[in-house]
Amino acid sequence: MAFAPPLSGLAAAAAFARPLPAWLMLGGEVRTLLWVPVAMGAGIVAYFALPSEPAWWIGATVAASALVVAVLVRALALPRLLLLLLAAAGAGFACAQARTASLPPLAEVPTRAVVVTATVEAAETLPEGRRVRLGSVTLGEEPFPRELRIRLRESDETALAPGDRVRLRALLRPPAPPAVPGGFDFQRTAFFAGLGATGVALGPVEVLSRGEEGGVARILARLRQIVLDRITASVPGPEGAVAGALLTGARAAIPEADLAALREAGLAHLLAVSGLHVGIVGGVVFAALRLLFAATALALYVNAKKLAALGGILAAFLYMLLTGSQVPMQRAVAMAALFALAVLLDRQGVGMRALALAAIVVLAFQPEAVLGPSFQMSFAAVLALIAAYQAGRPWLSRVRAARGWPLRLAAGFALLCFTSLVASAATAPFAAWHFQRVQLYGVAANAIAVPLTTVVVMPLGLVGLLLMPVGLEAMALVPMGWAVEVVLWAAREVAAWPGASPRLPAAPAWGVLAVTAGLLCLCLLRGRAALAGLVPLLVGLASPWAGAQPDVIVNPTARVIVLKGTEGYAALVSGASRFEREAIAERLGLAALPPLPEGEAGSLGCTRFTCTLSGPAGQMVLLLRPGPEKTRCDTAALVVSPEPLRGRCRPSPVIDRFSVWRDGAHAAWFTADGVRVVSDRSLRGDRPWVAPVPERRPARPSRLPPAPALERPDAEEE
Repeated sequence: MAFAPPLSGLAAAAAFARPLPAWLMLGGEVRTLLWVPVAMGAGIVAYFALPSEPAWWIGATVAASALVVAVLVRALALPRLLLLLLAAAGAGFACAQARTASLPPLAEVPTRAVVVTATVEAAETLPEGRRVRLGSVTLGEEPFPRELRIRLRESDETALAPGDRVRLRALLRPPAPPAVPGGFDFQRTAFFAGLGATGVALGPVEVLSRGEEGGVARILARLRQIVLDRITASVPGPEGAVAGALLTGARAAIPEADLAALREAGLAHLLAVSGLHVGIVGGVVFAALRLLFAATALALYVNAKKLAALGGILAAFLYMLLTGSQVPMQRAVAMAALFALAVLLDRQGVGMRALALAAIVVLAFQPEAVLGPSFQMSFAAVLALIAAYQAGRPWLSRVRAARGWPLRLAAGFALLCFTSLVASAATAPFAAWHFQRVQLYGVAANAIAVPLTTVVVMPLGLVGLLLMPVGLEAMALVPMGWAVEVVLWAAREVAAWPGASPRLPAAPAWGVLAVTAGLLCLCLLRGRAALAGLVPLLVGLASPWAGAQPDVIVNPTARVIVLKGTEGYAALVSGASRFEREAIAERLGLAALPPLPEGEAGSLGCTRFTCTLSGPAGQMVLLLRPGPEKTRCDTAALVVSPEPLRGRCRPSPVIDRFSVWRDGAHAAWFTADGVRVVSDRSLRGDRPWVAPVPERRPARPSRLPPAPALERPDAEEE
């Protein structure tokens, strides 16, 4: 009787992995795995939509109960599937609860200048000056549980490195609330990032002690800063800032004009280190190792493909650490690792399943990412690309089979345009949701920038990184800067085309949910059933024009008051920052906020001290402009004022300086019965990241803290 030889390590792993998908699916329905991250995301969204913090046991109880019942009803396919998805939703809900509970609570921020003693966690170079992120913070004599982000004085050239213990005098502000109800929530973003306040330094930084390299995060931050300094030394100017962003993920030094050109040309995804960059890094290392093994005849003695795959995924992992491990990188590296595992186990990598597993990992450890543009745009692009390439496999096979260099070049260009078109179409609704813009000529810009980045920019950057230990990085980084200059030229040219990046009004939340549901159905369902996704997709795309925009908007400081008349929007702006003005204008789909008219302009009429907005049913909104005149205001449907009214307009409802100080931004709509008013606090509720209601009013409005500057979400795309 012949005995089979013992299994090797890889063969044993392969034997174990074969039944794994069937166990995951509780019956072998592999397509079910694709819907598990969808259910997890739904549970996470449900958690963030609640008006108050739920009981700690809810998510875990739902997940465990549904999973147990799913195991007991294995004979019934549909109920088992629904129970499994319910368990996944409960797991997502529980992950969001656990993530929130693991973070330090909000802390009160001093309203006056304070001496900050802290440890430098990271230092960023800005177009003007520098910005530092500080941990282990002490404000005066009191410890502060969260990190700070402080902009240093432009003249301050003190050498700083992660780990240094420093002291400085600064004016701090808590994270800014949304500029309009339902707008970008920087408070929530800062809460999950561990950030407690932002501010500006009022004097130079004093270094108390030079830090020792300790902790993986601090070592990586120090390494990232060294690499960035070496890049900018070899390639000065905007080209060096972009090269530094590609190799380290630090984009703060890119001039605003060039950053805007890249966004409007549809090239912002090049700066968001993600799947494209991971593919280039892993692919270059994989090809280089296979070539090395072949040139040295090592391929005769080892499995060159498997070793090269290990080297490629290791390089991608190190690149992720160097660039800050953002969500697109986590997704891309997780997918690359699964493909590498498939190579090691002699199995075929499956794109959709790899994407689903990557999404599950990201959602489990960083559930708040599902609300951000990075996660949404990155996964939408990859999901659409995988589905499009699977659906178009016959046509793509004929394109790839082209013979002769001219036909091959044409085929490669066609595939590049196809890829750019699919990715741009998939990410455009989410870009419009977060940034109120779409890029119409992204295909043209990407046709130049993506091949150049793939073939020239990133390979030269990798060579530059390898040459840094011997001080010869300029040999690769200088020509890399030349190639980056061509990319910037393409961005500036395309951004200058008429209508390159039109503005759109903000879509309601149900609109982006409808787009998401439609995209998921189109990509994940089979056959004609997938066409059902067209209905919610089209409804979601039309949602920016389906929902009525507010007739009145008052920002959180009452320094911007917007009224919508029959002739369009007009605004009273008194001392607001540029960020506040731009945030509200973009939310309304405007390039800038027009000033209030002088005299009558349709349904809006203004005098020196008042403005009157007439509604369709005869309602009247009265805006009291700053001045000594005391206008009668007790008969208006709504009274709005940038100053405290202290009850003088009763019984009319009022939005004044104290209203927004207490409840955040306000918006109002005309209705058949009068005016409906919504505050930011009523939408966000009482959550750990929402600042609590102030206990008492300040003595005088002039003593209120200065208006916090709004922070924008990064345009991170795939």
